[in-house]
Amino acid sequence: MNFYGSTTSQVNKYTKQILTRRSFLSDHKTILWKIETGFVRTFTYLEDGTTVALGLWGPGDIVGKALSSLEPYQIECLTRVEATILPLDEWHQSTETLLAHIKQAEELMVIRSHKKVETMLIKLLAWLSKKFGSEVEKGRLIDMRLTHEDLAEMLGSTRVTITRILGQFEQEGLIDRLTLHRIVLREEDIWYYEI
Repeated sequence: MNFYGSTTSQVNKYTKQILTRRSFLSDHKTILWKIETGFVRTFTYLEDGTTVALGLWGPGDIVGKALSSLEPYQIECLTRVEATILPLDEWHQSTETLLAHIKQAEELMVIRSHKKVETMLIKLLAWLSKKFGSEVEKGRLIDMRLTHEDLAEMLGSTRVTITRILGQFEQEGLIDRLTLHRIVLREEDIWYYEI
C-alpha cells in the first residue's frame, strides 16, 4: 500500500496531489514527486531521534525515496504543496535530477562546515534567497514558512540559538523580518560574512 491507500499499480500516473503544510508526501520507492507549487524539505533521523536535514525543494524540483539510500527518508511540506506523481519506471530525466540533488547536497555540506553558527546561518539565508527568493525593494524575500526550528535542524543547532542570531542580524540591519516566517535578506549588507 502507498501513502494514499492504493497499490502502486493503482496510482494514477502524472496526477497532481494537493497537500497541506506539515503533511508528508509518500516515500514509496517506485515514485518520484515533481513539486509544482510550494516548498518541501527532505530529512532523516539519527538513532537518538536527531533530525538531519537533507534538502529544501521548490517548484520544478524532483524528490522521492528512489533518490536516497537513507532510512527513514521523509518528505515534509513546508507550505501548501501541489505535486505531480512521476512513476519511476517512466522517468527519463534521471541524470539531471541526480545532478541537482548532488549539487544541493554539496552546497549544504559546505554551509554546515563553517565553525560559527552565525556564519552558517547567514550563508544558509543567502543560499535560500538565491534558490527560492524573490526580488523586493529592500533585498530578496525568503517566503518559505521556515520556522526557527527548521533552520536549526538544517544547521545542527538549536532553536534558541537561531532565534538569538536572527535577532542579532535584524539589529545589524542584515535582515528584515516581515513576519515570523518571512525574511528579507539585505544582500548588499552581508558581504563581510563572505570573507
